[in-house]
Amino acid sequence: MGQIINGKEIALKVKEEIKTFVEQRKNNGLKIPKIASILVGNDGGSIYYMGSQEKVATSLGVGFLKVVLEENSSNEEVIKEIHKLNNDEDVQGIILQLPLPKHLDEKKIVKEIDIHKDIDCLTFESQGRLYMGEANFLPCTPNSVVTLLKSINIDMEGKEVVVLGRSNIVGKPVAQLLLNENATVTICHSRTKNLKEVCKKADILVVAIGRPKFITDEYVKEDAIVIDVGTSSFEGKITGDVDFDKVINKASLLTPVPGGVGALTTTLLIKNSCEALKDYED
Repeated sequence: MGQIINGKEIALKVKEEIKTFVEQRKNNGLKIPKIASILVGNDGGSIYYMGSQEKVATSLGVGFLKVVLEENSSNEEVIKEIHKLNNDEDVQGIILQLPLPKHLDEKKIVKEIDIHKDIDCLTFESQGRLYMGEANFLPCTPNSVVTLLKSINIDMEGKEVVVLGRSNIVGKPVAQLLLNENATVTICHSRTKNLKEVCKKADILVVAIGRPKFITDEYVKEDAIVIDVGTSSFEGKITGDVDFDKVINKASLLTPVPGGVGALTTTLLIKNSCEALKDYED
């Protein structure tokens, strides 16, 4: 039976660093970081993630502002809120919960976020800087994947890594971060032929497709490391893309949902807001 990679435990060290940073600033009468998180509509995974963000931020003394907009909000209404936050000197980080409702133009809206407050690396400029090796901030979910692997002393150099999912939020940037670690990366998606066979070649399988319990032991090589990035609402519970009960007996290491990637992702997002505040003051 494989071992569980506990994201909560790994996040504790980073949380202590943030606490120390915030307390020192309070003691010196300096501004503390503040994050604004925008939710449009009622996507289950986004609501869960926003709640996690608020809980972690407030527990660490970081300010948190929730901006909740109706499902039928227009592009202009969402952009108006972003512009207000761009101009708010008390807000250091802006998070836009994705996916947006289908009628909205995600690209048009995302590009309005101030790059200096783009702590989740969503804008074109932020992503361009990422691929050029000059990122202001690393995207939090992909960075969590790499941080988790490093925390358990996994050497990624030369490893066969399969990333299942090609989104701009997780799939593509996590592939880039893994390439930076000298892994050999294959990206799979809905059009990939012989998907099971490709996945079973992976020493490390990273799954981010938004389909609850899609990955069973049939997709996993014996003793592979499986990183589950999925968070979907399934039968009233937050569930990953990996069928945990089946895969835990095949993998050597596996992240749970919740308590895996997401637990660290939120903490790294808060840390980015601290970095944004320091950059602003410099």
